[in-house]
Formats: sequence, structure tokens, C-alpha cells
Amino acid sequence: MNDNQDKDKIIKLAADLDDDLEKQDVEKMVTYFSEDCKIEILGLELKGNINLKKWLNWFFNLFDTIKFEPLVIMVENNVFFEEFIIYVTFNQGKKLSIKIAEVLEYENYKINSLRLYLDRLEFAEIFTTGFLSKKVVEIIKKRSIKGLI
Repeated sequence: MNDNQDKDKIIKLAADLDDDLEKQDVEKMVTYFSEDCKIEILGLELKGNINLKKWLNWFFNLFDTIKFEPLVIMVENNVFFEEFIIYVTFNQGKKLSIKIAEVLEYENYKINSLRLYLDRLEFAEIFTTGFLSKKVVEIIKKRSIKGLI
């Protein structure tokens, strides 16, 4: 593994990645990743370009628009960390903005590993329909912080 990659080049590649994610071009996105890449999201681990394309198609099919706002960026050796806000408009017109953290590990300036950390309950509110399911999500969110505030 090449741990001595240029910090500025990694930052530029990650910014380009965000720009191209906003354009929702699966074939362009694949060029940023190694063939044996790993993606961790929502408790799942996906491996390789076939699963990368599957994840990207799933991701792009959820949203009409995607916009990223970087908050914190750190790079050490081959690891890029970013906290950002994602603004999305879902296909049914609903809008959502949430904070997400990502960790990208680069090898020869290709993403070898992508880990995304987010609160899936924020998405659950968008996907719930009907009084009962909305109430269940509301109860879970309240119970999850009971005693904290």
C-alpha cells in the first residue's frame, strides 16, 4: 500500500468525486475506485466494481438532486476524512438534509475503501407512509435519546 500519497491530490480527487456524484454518472464514478474496492454503508459491506455499480445505481435512483456541503476535511497519509451535509430531493419531491461522515482510503490515488456513517432514522422519516409507521419512527427517535435531554 502506498501511504505516501500527495495530500493536495487526494483532496482534489475527493472534491471531484463529490462534483461527479452530484452529476449522477455511474460510469464516471467507477473511475475513482479500484477494481477490488470495498464500500461500507448501512451495516452492509459491498466489494468490487459490480457491487459499486449496484450501490451507485441504488443511490442515484433514490434522488432527483444531490448537493454536498463539506464541513470538515482531514487527510493523513492515504486516508481522507470528511464530515459534510448532503442535500437531496427524493424522486417523490421530498427534501432532506443530513450530516454524514465518510472515510476514503486511497491506494495509488484510487479509492480502495469507502465507509459512510449516517443516521438511517433520518431517511426512515422520508420513506414512512401512513399514520402508524410515522408514529413508530417518531417513538423510536424519542426513545433513543430518553434520559439524555
